[in-house]
Amino acid sequence: MLEQTLQDFLGIHVFAFALTFVRLGTAIMIMPGVGDSFVNTRVRLHFAVAFTLALFPLTVGYMPDPLPDTYGIFSLILMEFIIGIFFGAIARIFMMALDTAGMVISISSGLSNAQLFNPTLSTQGSLVGAFLSVTGIVVLFAMNLHHLLFAGIIESYEFFPLGAIPDFGSMAEMIARAVSAAFAIGIKIAAPFLVVSILMYTGMGVLSRLMPQIQVFLIALPMQILISLALMALFLSSAYLFWGTQFEQAIIFFLKSSGG
Repeated sequence: MLEQTLQDFLGIHVFAFALTFVRLGTAIMIMPGVGDSFVNTRVRLHFAVAFTLALFPLTVGYMPDPLPDTYGIFSLILMEFIIGIFFGAIARIFMMALDTAGMVISISSGLSNAQLFNPTLSTQGSLVGAFLSVTGIVVLFAMNLHHLLFAGIIESYEFFPLGAIPDFGSMAEMIARAVSAAFAIGIKIAAPFLVVSILMYTGMGVLSRLMPQIQVFLIALPMQILISLALMALFLSSAYLFWGTQFEQAIIFFLKSSGG
């Protein structure tokens, strides 16, 4: 009797650890900060295991009892994997708002030809976008926004119960809304550079009409880059403060939307 009870206890807890690891580990592998490509894969894996070991006692109450059969276990693992990808992707999309702002700033400031490897996206990108994205990781940890992401994963068991089939239509709609909101945040960050660029090109157009023999755009390009760099130096701290506030509000909003 005691051995049977012990076996059931261990079975439920091992099962809870495995399912919790699937959801947490999948989200951690792709969320910004811990899940970026410049973080070693083993480091991410070890962090996911340690995080799961610390938090799976909180998720034991959500586990089915008795344990399902083989097909049921496979279905639960698949659903947990999809939910983990969903939460990690939402956080990653809002992180890409900085890369969007960087591309717009590069185009408006005349630095579109300056390309650099962006470690947060594991691909070639604009110089300004790579700078904003990498610095954004530092801001993410400095503002403790990663705590919000981890808390959201735990709270996900309330509005994505274990064993329930998620509404894929609502998930797709939320991802589309997240992409739209992230793009809007990126444009707002780059708005001062767009205004300055429009004013400069307007002035250069008028000047070229007054003095057509002078290559106005060739002469004004260094001035455009210099003004953009000076504007970035003045605006950068406010831009990160705005992005951090919008990131926090967006994550909270989408968590509440999922719960609703």
